[in-house]
Amino acid sequence: MIEKDRDFLEAYLQDRKKLVEEALRSYLMPPEDNLAEIYKAVHYSVFAGGKRIRPILCLAAVDAVGGNLAPAMPVACALEMIHTYSLIHDDLPAMDNDDLRRGKPTSHKVFGEGMAILAGDALLTEAFVLLSRSGKVRLPAERRLNVIQEIAYAAGIFGMVGGQALDILSEQVPPDENILSDIHRRKTGALIAASLKAGAVISDATKNKTAALFKYGNNIGMAFQIADDILNVTGDRELMGKDTGSDAKRGKITYPSVLGMEQAKEKLKYHVNEAIASISGFDERARPLRIVARYIEERKE
Repeated sequence: MIEKDRDFLEAYLQDRKKLVEEALRSYLMPPEDNLAEIYKAVHYSVFAGGKRIRPILCLAAVDAVGGNLAPAMPVACALEMIHTYSLIHDDLPAMDNDDLRRGKPTSHKVFGEGMAILAGDALLTEAFVLLSRSGKVRLPAERRLNVIQEIAYAAGIFGMVGGQALDILSEQVPPDENILSDIHRRKTGALIAASLKAGAVISDATKNKTAALFKYGNNIGMAFQIADDILNVTGDRELMGKDTGSDAKRGKITYPSVLGMEQAKEKLKYHVNEAIASISGFDERARPLRIVARYIEERKE
């Protein structure tokens, strides 16, 4: 990535991240006193850090088609709430049993397993409360319903939940690229693709532009997870804020374990190039999406 693109992306990500976090704080208002502990658990994970990639991609899709960010912001925040719920549950002892997330102790290490489970449940539920509130998501009812359906599908059994189930079932099995691709497409790719499509639907984009953004999202989702697989082997624990080498210890199938490191990097490059090609017909407003794709290929954390 050239220096001016890196500077542009850093400024863009910081600006959008600030907008998202300000909106998240406004939506996650404190409840009554007797619910203080679950409130603390929810806020602990939501505001523990993170790149906010999914909400930023949603907003970037809106930018790419010349839409209005205001009705997209609650949708972007709901996407981050769903993503954070998935991280809390992924870290649980019954799942990946991780002690660190974003450089901090995982939710169950701080609040206990029961409260961590409930914090995840709360975030998933509150995300759909937010999406369904007409006073927050100011869109025609049909468009709002389309957004809700897209995100629900990506979060459910055909998306993240199904991908996590396949991930568990695939541990200690012979490496298989088809199974691995299906896991990544569901577990990581589905919500990322939905983030892009939601941005297009919010903005009432044309059918062709919506399809192009969805294709971009599918490829970026795969690229992001392949990069995670690679970084789990080669990454710096301090930069990443979580343990490395954990996939191999748990016997998980990953792109480096199935294809080898060099072919995994080629696969990553392929999906990045496909993502960029899918939005070749967009103008300069899609610049953030093009640069994000290159960032994913080069990321170190």
